[in-house]
Amino acid sequence: MKLSDGFDARRLRPKGQRNWRFRIGAAFAALLATCGVLLAMAGVAALLGHAPALGEMNTNRGGAAVVLVVGLFVLYIGVWLWRRCRRRSRQSRELNMSPHLMKKHD
Repeated sequence: MKLSDGFDARRLRPKGQRNWRFRIGAAFAALLATCGVLLAMAGVAALLGHAPALGEMNTNRGGAAVVLVVGLFVLYIGVWLWRRCRRRSRQSRELNMSPHLMKKHD
């Protein structure tokens, strides 16, 4: 099969700009996840009655439970955001080919 003269293989993978938005978003998400882990650990420590993790929370079980739930929620949001940023940053590296040119997988 003869290639036409106008074919340029470099057009299939565009040389796009590095997207710093996703990197900064992933760093922020990792920071959120870290804060969530620390809050959850402090809440568990306060619930178990060990070292005073959060001062007054050591005597108040309700406050410790709230800190634990907030920590788990922040951890979940951080992991979700990190995965989304990673997925979006890798999505731009795909080939720029039309879907009908790809092989059919039935």
